[in-house]
Amino acid sequence: MTHATDSTDFATLALPEALARNLDSLGYHTMTPVQAASLPPALSGRDVRGQGKTGSGKTAAFGLALLARLDVARFRVQTLVLCPTRELADQVAEEIRRLARQMHNVKVLTLCGGAPIGPQLHSLEHGAHIVVGTPGRVEQHLRKGSLSLEHLTMFVLDEADRMLDMGFEDALDAIIDDMPRTRQTLLFSATFDAAITPLADRLLTNPAIIEVESTHSRESIEQHIYALDGLSRFEALVQVLLHYRPSNCVVFCNTRAETQKLAEDLAHDGFSAKALHGDLDQRERDQTLIQFANDSVSILVATDVAARGLDIDALEAVINYQLASDLDVHTHRIGRTGRAGGKGVACTLISDRERMRLLELSERLGQELEPEPLPQPDALSTPFPAPMATLELDAGKKQKIRPGDLVGALTNAEYGHALDADQLGKIKVTARASFIAVQRRALKQALKQLQSAPLKGRRVRARTLS
Repeated sequence: MTHATDSTDFATLALPEALARNLDSLGYHTMTPVQAASLPPALSGRDVRGQGKTGSGKTAAFGLALLARLDVARFRVQTLVLCPTRELADQVAEEIRRLARQMHNVKVLTLCGGAPIGPQLHSLEHGAHIVVGTPGRVEQHLRKGSLSLEHLTMFVLDEADRMLDMGFEDALDAIIDDMPRTRQTLLFSATFDAAITPLADRLLTNPAIIEVESTHSRESIEQHIYALDGLSRFEALVQVLLHYRPSNCVVFCNTRAETQKLAEDLAHDGFSAKALHGDLDQRERDQTLIQFANDSVSILVATDVAARGLDIDALEAVINYQLASDLDVHTHRIGRTGRAGGKGVACTLISDRERMRLLELSERLGQELEPEPLPQPDALSTPFPAPMATLELDAGKKQKIRPGDLVGALTNAEYGHALDADQLGKIKVTARASFIAVQRRALKQALKQLQSAPLKGRRVRARTLS
């Protein structure tokens, strides 16, 4: 079993010069435990079986390994990275592009379900070095003959446990059968239980086994168990929200129906809340995640599967509307806060009937978890709006739009309603649309500015995402 190496400096790794130079420019100097343990064997060509949770730095670990092995001159698909959800695949592809930005002309392509297949077929005709995708859509392209894995040298399976949970086993089998046997495989999973061991055994040859402690500690996460004390769950949740007033927070529910109703009830009471669950179509999911990431929505009410791949480093709070049905899931939920060296709070609401399961959880964690009275918010405390709002524009990468074009249009003083740059927030440009966060109080001004100011020489339609 491999644990972290003594040296955690990226400079000690045998990386190609362009990768090392880019890491330095990104401010990546010290490896996380999972990176220090997995990168040396991965760079030497060994298979790796890594146990790493969200936020442990595993994306950069396998991203550096696959880029170091890439032969850019050979314009063939050399690496396949499979992820359980489109959101995670998008994040992984973005991180690989960031790591590769000083390498010459590396083409990374995402192939995910929930997106139209036509543009993907067009992109595949033009070729790629690295494909990042979800199992169902990748298998579909293999069946169509639009994707070939003939030249594959590396295969990465990210969050393998969740893929099995989501029923992707048949798709995985079909994809694996289509790969060359002589390849390097890196498999990462939050857990290694009886379900995943056969898959790992089938895929890996003499792997380096990486197990590192989670990057979260009791010091970084302040955990509270709140007894309902005769209140309804909704009333108790409102008290917790008004007491902590987190700038961003995920509330976990156990069912899709409960998730939707709770988000609607919170919004009705004046909170900035939206639901994230499997019954939403892909456009709704994408827009909700964009709004949450750019501070236009403060509270995301989510199921566990829908929130998988959600990667917000500075998440202030996690609230369990009730204990998770699987106690391992509880640990994964609370591990989403207190990351990247920050502090976070994790609150769980429990009824009297859940106390026995709380005892089981306490034993599992080796930590005393005692129910405490609900916090009492200030008497004048009221629901809080998100600080930003999101504008959607009907132009994107297909129209050659870049983030700088949006900033230029909104801050151009010629058109009478210019905003200051510090009134603008995060920008996301997709294939056919662009999203920009603006301070909520400047929303009307921003819409007036966009009615007058051209974007890349043309007028665009803008609307506020609700």
